[in-house]
Amino acid sequence: MEHPYLFLSKLAELFHADRLGHEWPHVLYSWAIIVILVVLGRLATRQVGMIPRGLYNLFELVIGGLEEFMVTVTGEKGRTYFPLICTLFLYIFIGNLLGLVPGMLSPTANLNTTLSMALIVFVTFQAVGIKEHGFGYIKHFMGPVWWLAPLMIPIELIAHLARVMSLSFRLFGNIMAEDMLMIVVMMLAGKFFAPFPLFFLFMFNAFVQAFIFTMLTMMYIAGSLEEAH
Repeated sequence: MEHPYLFLSKLAELFHADRLGHEWPHVLYSWAIIVILVVLGRLATRQVGMIPRGLYNLFELVIGGLEEFMVTVTGEKGRTYFPLICTLFLYIFIGNLLGLVPGMLSPTANLNTTLSMALIVFVTFQAVGIKEHGFGYIKHFMGPVWWLAPLMIPIELIAHLARVMSLSFRLFGNIMAEDMLMIVVMMLAGKFFAPFPLFFLFMFNAFVQAFIFTMLTMMYIAGSLEEAH
């Protein structure tokens, strides 16, 4: 089911970018999230002073809390990779919320978007393992004894690739189902404000899905930082 009206897709038509607006709307709305984050970041940093207030306090609460949680999961070494975690969380959370706005679309409801993020996570935690342990990281795939390597290597490779599928399909499935349900409810009972109570549930789900994705990413990075066995 497609959204009956997409604001940015219609706007793209005015600039003769019909293909972008109708075939790749998730890309268009991903760019919109980038603009939103840049604007919010700019507005927040303008309010920095002796007594921080307003949007800066909100950003400090969210980013500071997320950083403390990551250090708890990964240890101090994991702090190096916090920019990736923070970016993923903010992008996913705002992307999830966009689908709740009439005329907008959640880019995270598209499998291409979630798969691309999952691949970034996959490459990152593999690179972290190699950086921390060198070629000794390969021992992680070979099992406790060398003669189990022919059996353990395929199993470990499949398990690691399954992480990509799990990250991408979990986020995609939940947000797509949420957006479809919102569209159906709006079409059937929108004029009676029946969907209004659902907004709070969907907003909570948007946060939960962003948190789960980033928490799993933290755990994968933490596993790569541990000594290879």
